[in-house]
Amino acid sequence: MMAAATHPTPRWWAGKLDVEGLALQSVEAAAEALDLYAGTPGRFSTTPTLTAAAFDSFGHLRIAGRKPQGFARLSGFRKTADGWIRLHANYPHHEKRLLQALGATSAEGVERQLRSMAALEAEAAIQGQGGIAAAVRTRSEWLATDMGRAAGLGPWIAVEHADGTTSGIGLRDIGAAAGTGTGAGDHTGGLPVDGLPMDGLPLAGLRVLDLTRVIAGPVATRLLAALGADVLRIDPPAFPEIEDQFVDTAFGKRSAATDLGLPANQHRLQQLLAGADAVVTGYRHGALDRFGLNPRKLLAAHPGLVVVTLDSWGSSGPWSGLRGFDSIVQAASGIAHLYGMENDDDGWRPGALPVQALDHATGYGVAAAAVRLLAVRRETGMGGAAHLSLARTAEELFSLTASMQNPASTESPAELPAPVYRLKDSSYGELRYVGPPLLDAGRPLDYQSPPPRYGSSPPAWL
Repeated sequence: MMAAATHPTPRWWAGKLDVEGLALQSVEAAAEALDLYAGTPGRFSTTPTLTAAAFDSFGHLRIAGRKPQGFARLSGFRKTADGWIRLHANYPHHEKRLLQALGATSAEGVERQLRSMAALEAEAAIQGQGGIAAAVRTRSEWLATDMGRAAGLGPWIAVEHADGTTSGIGLRDIGAAAGTGTGAGDHTGGLPVDGLPMDGLPLAGLRVLDLTRVIAGPVATRLLAALGADVLRIDPPAFPEIEDQFVDTAFGKRSAATDLGLPANQHRLQQLLAGADAVVTGYRHGALDRFGLNPRKLLAAHPGLVVVTLDSWGSSGPWSGLRGFDSIVQAASGIAHLYGMENDDDGWRPGALPVQALDHATGYGVAAAAVRLLAVRRETGMGGAAHLSLARTAEELFSLTASMQNPASTESPAELPAPVYRLKDSSYGELRYVGPPLLDAGRPLDYQSPPPRYGSSPPAWL
């Protein structure tokens, strides 16, 4: 690995952590991997404007003129008897489990019950019912837990090669410092937003089976689709994706709703795996093993396959099998406490990162891992596996912040130029959106097609 180095990073978000460094270096990780795969050093790059816009793609999205719906009513911070807890109930099945855990039938009932419970008590009760919550901890409190210590183990991208050897990549191992190795500065103005370099898209002809949900995994596969891959996303019909979230991350893909537990669909899954170049999964650790999707078993059956997995908490520690989201990891790991502020209503209230940076950075790390392993496969004929987690990305954020040259500058960020918006007609109406955060030979990438109608594709390769 390369030695870690301090780096000057442009500031455009206020706050105490180096979110800009996390964003730029995670995108740079994908750019470096693509240069390696394409065999053309310097072909792919990014800029602060492109990266900042892409990390807030949901916020910039307009669907037939309307803003997409954000967090549901029951999601967010709530007071407890001794502190604060963060809840996540955007999905109906998670809301149901939350209500059951607290014996409540309404948002008001949830708040009353939580105010009678300690934060850790409420956390345990909700998690025990399969709901999603985390007590708001200080950084030192998180590091004193078994899960906090486990989250800091290993590299950001943990790689297992086909020959059994392992390696890893940390964000500070990325070859060029973020903001300096990303091309000729912030030069999107005046460049065409459509069109491709003469040598075409590097992943054209590759097939990616997308078994991810929410943000991090779909962001990764959205980028792979923008680079030319045939990306087929499969979702369980019983737990449909939130539509607005799907629209944001499904550009360039195909979408199938398929119950993998049915014998007939198990056969289809095996056919898909036999024809796939890469598989990306984004469920809680071990959740897909019952479908034969454990990475080591996949590689044993398909030695040339590239498998990249991501989850919330990592593959070790007491929470490794739990569900989680970016906001929940922020609450547990000390980020929400660090971004807390005094206010008139509560005296003090936890806060959050300006964008869901753990999700997006992990997503670009997943894309980087997949492309690097595809490059190795092209040379050796053998696949490999990689793993990332939101909790590990949070540790990278703290590590990057510790190396900042001018931490005080985060409190007075510079204003970014306005992003370049693009328009596409779709089955959801006209979409206004921002493109991928990469330049290809100096030209901004675009998505090759609008999001498909959810579940509209057969579970088969083109």
